[in-house]
This record gives sequence, structure tokens and C-alpha cells, in this order.
Amino acid sequence: MNRKLKQFGIGIVLLAILSGAGLFLLRGILLRHVADKRIAACSARYGIGIAYASLKMSSFTSVCVEGLSVVPFGRDTLLRLASAEVKLDFFPLLHGKLSIREIDTEGLVCTFKKQGVVSNYDFLFSRRRQERNGRETGEEVSVGYAGRIDRALEVLFRLLPEDAVMRRTVLMSERDSVCIRFYMPEFVLDDRRYASDIEVTEEDIRGKWHIGGTLDTGTRRIEGRLASAGQGRRIVLPYIRPHYGAAVAFDSIAFSMAQTKPEGKEQLLQGNAEVSGLEVYHAALSPDTIGLDQGKIDYSIRAGERFIELDSASTVYFNRLSFHPFIRAEKEGRWHFTASVHCPPFPAQDLFASLPAGLFRHVQGLQADGKLSYDLRADIDFNRLDSLKFSSDLRGHGFRITRMGATDLARMSEEFEYTAYEHNQPVRTFFVGPSNPGFCPLSRISPLLQMAVMQSEDGSFFYHDGFYPGAIGEALAYDLQKGRFARGGSSITMQLVKNVFLNRHKNIARKLEEALIVWLIESQHLTSKERMYEVYLNIIEWGPLVYGAAEASRFYFDKEPSDLTVSEAIFLASIIPKPKHFRSVFNPDATLRGNQLDYYRVIARRLAAKGLMTEEEAETFCPDVQIKGKARNMVLRPDTAACYSSNARVFFPTIRKGSLSIRRIPIWAA
Repeated sequence: MNRKLKQFGIGIVLLAILSGAGLFLLRGILLRHVADKRIAACSARYGIGIAYASLKMSSFTSVCVEGLSVVPFGRDTLLRLASAEVKLDFFPLLHGKLSIREIDTEGLVCTFKKQGVVSNYDFLFSRRRQERNGRETGEEVSVGYAGRIDRALEVLFRLLPEDAVMRRTVLMSERDSVCIRFYMPEFVLDDRRYASDIEVTEEDIRGKWHIGGTLDTGTRRIEGRLASAGQGRRIVLPYIRPHYGAAVAFDSIAFSMAQTKPEGKEQLLQGNAEVSGLEVYHAALSPDTIGLDQGKIDYSIRAGERFIELDSASTVYFNRLSFHPFIRAEKEGRWHFTASVHCPPFPAQDLFASLPAGLFRHVQGLQADGKLSYDLRADIDFNRLDSLKFSSDLRGHGFRITRMGATDLARMSEEFEYTAYEHNQPVRTFFVGPSNPGFCPLSRISPLLQMAVMQSEDGSFFYHDGFYPGAIGEALAYDLQKGRFARGGSSITMQLVKNVFLNRHKNIARKLEEALIVWLIESQHLTSKERMYEVYLNIIEWGPLVYGAAEASRFYFDKEPSDLTVSEAIFLASIIPKPKHFRSVFNPDATLRGNQLDYYRVIARRLAAKGLMTEEEAETFCPDVQIKGKARNMVLRPDTAACYSSNARVFFPTIRKGSLSIRRIPIWAA
């Protein structure tokens, strides 16, 4: 019996050896059989052709391939590979999971091409879109953002090898005749450390970068640093300039990311990112290049089923400033964003010493004592933009300006020279003060006009600190709905700062600098409210090249601003938003259009509330606007070409101290 059992055991062992030997000898055939089936399935599923010249196994866990190519049907080649040897982890392979231990490649070329809406990589997304569109809403299963992040990182760290050598690797992007090429002579990953030089080519841009860092697949941690490999050179990011009209350059970027153990159904990513010498240009940001100098963030990112948030434990360091931001993005049909920033009191000079170049030209060099604190709150639900909430509060604590910066922000308190612009070109220059015969102090401007303009533009001007938060929130909601700067929400102080100190470009830089200058003027009382309103009424445009209340009163009514009636005052207030389109409120016979009645009565009721007319007069008010000045011909003859013709010009003097400046203006304004 024992003899029979022994013989049976020997037979089993021999069978196993022979089977193993057979499998080993036939491994190449089996591999190609399985590979061909997978290739056929991929071809049918994604519409791509996959071919190879040679495919074999040098061991049970090593795969060698030569002459590999991936070509989407009817498209240019996406991938070419001269040769590669991949060593797999054995035990994960037994469980059906692919885990790469080592990889050695030669001559990998990936080319991403797009012309118009057609690309050689759209198959990567088309199938996903088809599947998503084909699902019934009730059957759709969402794994949530936490699940997606976990799956992506699991695949990433499982497929990343412990050791790798990649020689002569090329990544190319060709889009609408713009070609970007990245070439790595040799990428090496050894003992958890990686390094490579990268040669970058884009049109006339040539650069040589160096990337290096550590990679630990076991702890799911990656660190890296990207810097220029050329002496004294900076990295200029490709792709951005030709496609977005922007430019981004920097000295170096360093980063780290680690996935910590999940907390329930949430994912937690922690790490940091740091940039030095960052410069950014885009016309929507600023007409100048923005220099951000040094920036760093220690971040903690949480992700759940329906949200991703930057935890308030995160810290942002910017030059001499630091603060803890909180940002949460939640998908509830459409996106819902909440954000907050809290900065407890800090030295005021730290703010002005940290301001980026190109964003705050007029306050560069400003020095201050005391402290500042700042709080921001924002709640933007794209499902209900009318519920938008926004507040921004900068407070001073013993704050005072000890030295002005590039511009004297107190210039409006005294007589100053003002230049009006159209299409970024100067058209009129005059002094705002007694030396200008056209200047009209508040005492000579009808209280009706003063109050009508205020109630139309900024009813609480004398009571707020330069900002009207309700109007800013409403303007932000409206701009988000339109997808552009469509409404300003500007107070009178903000309009003054824009006209007196800043350019007319609608960009982020101007709005930020505008807000800071407004706060400085108002909080430090650099100019009184009365003087600001006086300046405002003397410089705003009331028609084509008609500036100030005195010119406007004569141009429309042939009278002084002190003699205006209620109807005339409300009319002048009504055209401030669009002064060049004043003719649109009149009928061809120069009578007021009927659709203006509601606006006139609203302002009349506000004038009554201020005691400038009775409530009975306001309720029965019927506007009577009789154009008698030079504007009458423009209203009666709206098609008269001479009104706007650049050929209808005369020389018209503009007052300057000590000299006579000549400006060309239309003849009707002379």
C-alpha cells in the first residue's frame, strides 16, 4: 500500500513538473493567444488597431514586446514603442491584479493630435460618454469623488514600477498646427528615487528642464521638484501661450502628495506645493506681467461622495503673508461653492511688502504702521444664483499710512489735473478746481441734481465706507449668469478711483487695486465725502465729450446747474450709465419716451423722502424734459453724420496751469 502511495505521489510530482515545463515551453504561445484575444476585444470596443512585431515571455513574470503600435481607426498613430521588458509581481498576478515591478523601455513615442474637433485620442472618452448616456437614471451608480480618487491612486501606484529605465521617450502634442515636444533621453527610477532631463520644444521656445524626486508605492507618497536645467534660465510653460494667450514662467516648483488611511467613506490627501519666481500674464488678469515671487501651500484635501474641499487646516504662505483658506465644492445638480478666509491681526506692512508686481502699481512702495485683519465669506450655488452671498472685510487696527507709494492717493483733496479717456486714448484734460472756469462747486449745483444722481447711482454714499456689499453680491451673481463682466456694482467712490487713478480695462487686476485704493481713501479719510462727490459731479461724462454738471446743464438745457428743474435733474441722472446713448430715451420730435415714466417716478419718490419735494408731487409727477441746448439738434436729427464724424472737428482750448493745451473735439461741443 505504501509502495502504491509513493508511486502515486511521484506520478503527481512528475505530472506537475511536466505540466509546468509544458506551460513554460508554451508560455509564448499562450501569451500571444491571450494578448490577441484582448487586442481583438479592445479593437471592437474602442475602435483602435493594436499591433506588435514580437511578443514573448522570458520568464513566468517577464513580458517582452517589440514593435508595438496603437492606431485609432481613421486617425494618426497614437503610440509607437520600439521595445519594452516588463516584470510583474507574481502573487498579485495570481489574484488577477496587474502590478508592475520593473520596466525597461526603448523608443516610446506618444503623439496626441487634434485638428478642430477631431483627435486621435477621443476614443478614450467616447466609450465612457456612450455608456453614461446609455444608462437609465435610476440605474446609475455613483462611486463618488472619494471612490474615484481612491481607484485612480490605487491604479497609479500599482502600475508605477519599483524600478524603471525609459530611454529615448518622446511625448508630443499637435493641436491646430501648434506642436509641443517633450523629449527625455533617459528616465531612471531606482531605489524609490527618480530623475530625468526633459528637452522642451514649442515654436520658438526651447527649454531644458530637470525633474527629480522620490516615489514610494507602499506608503502611496510622491515628492518631486521641477526646475530649469539651463544655467540662469527659467521654465516657460508650453501650450498656454498659443491656446490661451497667456504666459507662465517660474524658477522652480516643488510638490509632495500622500494618501492617508481613509476615514470612513472619505479620502484624505495631504502634502505641499511651492513655487518660486512665478510670473503670469493674461489680458483678463492684468495688462502687465504679474510677479508672484514666492508662494507655498501646505494642503489637506478631503473628498467625499459628492464633495471635495480644501480643509481650513491648510496654510497658504505668500511672501510675508500667511492665512488659512477653506474651499468646498459640492455637486448638487450644479456646483455649489463655499469659501472663507480668516486672517487675524498681522503687521500692516506685511501686506504692502507682499503685493504682487503688476497688480497694484499705484500702491507699490506704500508704507504703513499698525495692523490689519481680513475676513472673506462666499457662498455661490449655481442652482440658485439669486441666493449668492459674498462679504469681504479688511479692518485696520491702529493702521496709518506713513508714506505714499507710487501715486499720491490724497490728490483729490486738492485741485488736480484730470484726463478723460475714450478707447484708452486721452480726449480731454482739465483741472478739477477753481483755476478751471468750467469747474462747478457743490454750492452751485442744484440739490435736486445732487440727490437725483446719488439716488440713482449710490444712495448710501455718505454712509458707507466705499463699498456697498449688497450691490457687489448682486453684480457678481449677474456676471456669473452672463459669464462675463456685465455689471459692476460700483459705488461712487469706486467709480472715482477707477476714473481718477486707474485704467478703464475690465480685468481682475484693476478690480483688486480699485478695491484696495477705495479702502485706503475711505478708512484713512484721505479725501472728504463732500469733496469726492464734488469731484464726481465735475468729471463724469454726460454725453459725447461732455464732462461735468456745468457742461451737461448747458449742453442739454442751456442753463446753469443751479437752475435745473426736477425733471431735468432726473434726466441727467438717468443717462449717467450710458451717456453716449442719451438719444434713445427720446421720440423723433424730442419728447421723452413713455417707457421712462416709471424710472422718473421712482427717483421722484426718493427725492420726496429726502424732503426735496412733497409726497403728493411725487405721486402725481409727470416728467417734462425740454431739450434746448446744443443736444437738441442731435435728438431731432439722430442720423446726422456730422454729430460723430471725425471730420467735423475744430480746435477747442483746454485749460492747464501756465499753458494752453489744444484738443480736438466735435464741433457741436464747441
